[in-house]
Parts: sequence; C-alpha cells; structure tokens
Amino acid sequence: MVTTPHRLASEAGLRVLERGGNAIEAAVAASAALSVVYPHFCGLGGDAIWMIADRKGFATCLLGIGQAARHLPEVDPIPVRGPLSALTSAALVESWDLALAHSQRLWNGREGLRHLLDDAVHLAGDGFPMSQSQRFWLDFRATERCDWQEFDRHFLGSPGALFRQPELAASLRAIAAQGPREFYEGALGRRIAEGLARAGSPLDAADLAATKARAEAPLAMPYRGLTLLAPPPPTQGVTTLAIMGILERLSLSGLDHQGADFLHLCVEAVKRAFLDRGMVADPDFASVPLERMLDPARLAAQAAGIDPRAALPWPHRFRTGDTAFIGAVDAEGRSVALLQSLYYDWGSGVVAGDTGILWQNRGAAFDRSPAGPNRLQPGKRPFYTLNPGIALSDGRPALVYGTQGADGQPQTLAVLLARLIDAGLDPQAALAAPRFLLGRTFSDARDALKLEAPAGEACFAELARRRHEVSALPALSPLAGQAGVIAIDADGRMKGAHDPRSDGCALGLAVN
Repeated sequence: MVTTPHRLASEAGLRVLERGGNAIEAAVAASAALSVVYPHFCGLGGDAIWMIADRKGFATCLLGIGQAARHLPEVDPIPVRGPLSALTSAALVESWDLALAHSQRLWNGREGLRHLLDDAVHLAGDGFPMSQSQRFWLDFRATERCDWQEFDRHFLGSPGALFRQPELAASLRAIAAQGPREFYEGALGRRIAEGLARAGSPLDAADLAATKARAEAPLAMPYRGLTLLAPPPPTQGVTTLAIMGILERLSLSGLDHQGADFLHLCVEAVKRAFLDRGMVADPDFASVPLERMLDPARLAAQAAGIDPRAALPWPHRFRTGDTAFIGAVDAEGRSVALLQSLYYDWGSGVVAGDTGILWQNRGAAFDRSPAGPNRLQPGKRPFYTLNPGIALSDGRPALVYGTQGADGQPQTLAVLLARLIDAGLDPQAALAAPRFLLGRTFSDARDALKLEAPAGEACFAELARRRHEVSALPALSPLAGQAGVIAIDADGRMKGAHDPRSDGCALGLAVN
C-alpha cells in the first residue's frame, strides 16, 4: 500500500509494488513523482526525513538534511524568501541513494533510479493537470512572487490545464542516467551551483558536494502497548514523543474524541512539550538534552501539572512551513514513513538556473542569536520540523504516519495517534475528524487555539470556558495539515488513507 497527497504519486509507488518492488523502492518512485506534481510543497531542491522498519526488528531513520553554506552573508534577520534564504544545500536526492542502499543490502532490492524515476520524468515532460492545491498557493503568493526571478515561467498555470516542466524533466533524466551524485558533483550539479550563484545564493559547488544524508537510530517512546518511533535531532521528533509520553499518563479512554475533554488534554500536552523545543538543534553543534526531555518522571510531572478545567496561557510564536507525506508498506510488512519539503510553500522562490529546480528556504529556520543552539553557522543543519513516524507492536510495524504542517506536525500527530490508538478509529475516520492548531495562521495572527468548525458549538463554548482563546477554522481546512496513515494488523492486513484536506489517496494491492 502507498499513500501520498497526490493520486499520481500514489500510483507511481503502487506500480513499483505491482512489479515486485519493496517499500523503499515504492517510496522513492512516489517521492520523485510528488516532487513533480506537488512543486509548491516539495521538490529536488528540498530535503527529506525517512523512518524505515520491518518485521525482523530492523528500524532506522535517514536524515536527508542539507547543511548551511560555508560562506554566509552578514544579514540579520535571515530573509524568509529570495536568494539569501537559500542558505542550505538540498538532500532529497542524496536520501534516495542512501535509502536504496538499505533496500539492496537488507531487503534484496533490485531497482535503481534509472527505472524508479520513470513516472517523474514522464509527468514533468508530458505534463499533468495542475492540482487545486498548487493553484491555491500560486494565488495566495501572487503579490510576493512578482519578486521571484524566473518563478512564473516555470510554475504559472491553470487548474485542470496540462502543466509541463521540461527543464525539470531533463534534470530528472540526468539523475536517472548518471546516479544521485550527478545532482551534487556532476554536470547537473555545476549548473545548479551556477544558477544559484547568479540568483545571489551563497551556496556553491563545494557546498553541494559536501551534502550527505545519514542513517541514525530513531528515538522511541512506549504508548499503550506500542512503541512509537521518531527521528532524532535536529528534528522535532522528540517533541512529538514528549506529547505522547504526557498523554499516556492521562486517561483518554472513554472520552469523546471530538469533545472538549479530549481536545483540552491534547492541547495542554502539546503546550508542555513545546516549551522544551528551544533546546532542539543540530547535535553536531549543540548539546540537546534528550534524556531530560523524555525522562519518565518529568513527563509524569508535566501530565500532573495539567489542569483539566483550565488552559495554560500560550504566548509562543508559531512557525510556518509546508511538507508532503509518503507512506509505503509492502507485502512483507516492510514499512516507510517519509516526509519531504521545501520548508515554506514554494521554498525560497529561487529557481536554480535552467534546471527547473526550485530551491528550499530552510535556512530561514536558523536564527541570528549570538549563542543560541539554533544560531546560523557554516555547515550546520537547522532545527527541523519534519518528523514522520512508525508505531511498532511486538517489534513489527503497526502504524505508518506523518503530516504536513511545520509547528502543526506534532499537534496533528498527537491528536491523530490518540484517535487511532485510544479511540480505536480507522485511518479514514481519524483523518477526517476535526483538528486543532495552536498558533498563528494566515487569517488570524493571534496565538490562539484554532479548531475546525465541525467540532461543534458546545465544544467551542466549553473550551472557551476553560480559558482557551478559540477561533474557528472551516471544515477540512488545509491549515490543519495534510496527514496520511497506513495501519497494519497482526495478520498483515492493511488499511490506509490520505487526508481529505489533500489531493491524495491510499492505493493498495490485493495479496493472496
């Protein structure tokens, strides 16, 4: 089974499973296709985080995170758009290489990029109907994108009309023919570096060549008999696990999953865990106190400090960002949860020369504090919002999940996991239920609790009585994130879905 936020990407992954490929190979094909059909949220100029696990007890995390340029501009604050926000290299393509090495070594994988990129090349070259989501984000950034050089030439179009990216197709063909390092050290890499330099980015060919993905052990947290896996720093995976660790010490059993009692506890657990996020940074440059953040006694104290009748005041600023989730599980139960991103919608707005590759603005996630853990430094990886997850039951993958949404990711994952595990909902029902977002949105700059309207007037009134500053989002609001889930039972049967807030779906094969 494969789930993505765009049907064409799900179909690309499914075709790999149909011809006998494994979950990693299917995820690479879906990832490449999604980089074409969802260019507003992800692409070759971005990064990726992978969670991988199988029934034999193997589990790993692949961190495809680009590092800051060696030669950095003296600019404060760091811009969120334009060439000076294109401060970090892009590691998505490098992560494909590392993932396929795992596929071949551990899962008898036989496919390489030469064939796995076929769908992406076809979609970029021959075109596809532009999604409503892409058109929405084009329109939303209409006043900004007039300052983005070359952007409209590559990405302007109309919903339903055929949208082609011939220069991106040529870049994909070069990677398929020459291998992933073509992106970093080959002729394509040189053209990327030249294009970025002409635009004014500080990245150069040496920065691209230095880009490496790495495999690391995932973090783990017990929850209701399952083991939740999350990526380590510099990602905020520790934050998601801390939320769940707090919730495990609270009683959610029997609560209405759309009611004020349930939502209040989820929101308050989020607040306690978010207070620690300022300590998350690149562990190569800063000490991250993981043991303290996930200490059972501390989580118990945080849970005990939640007032069931009153909200904790919340003045903390929300960080924006957009992402795309891919989940894949093969017939052997081998599982992948993958998130890829350009950071903000449309990233930096900078297209790398004639390559058709839009570059991320992940460098804007750094700060310019003189001694803070996430301060901008050459070669450093920024604080990272991406945190896909896998839940294990008796050492075997039972849930594969992830969501778009930057600071909203741990919030969406917490309420989603609580609904799947505590309330026993199936993936489609859990994804469709009303969700919340703590923090600012485009339509409401207050640091308030945003809640989708179908939660109902009684729920809104009760949360307000508990001193939450509540405002309404429309039903199935795109601001509530786009999540995906695949659930696998003990017999290997699967149920999957992608968010009704997206253009995507889960597609599966019948297994005899």
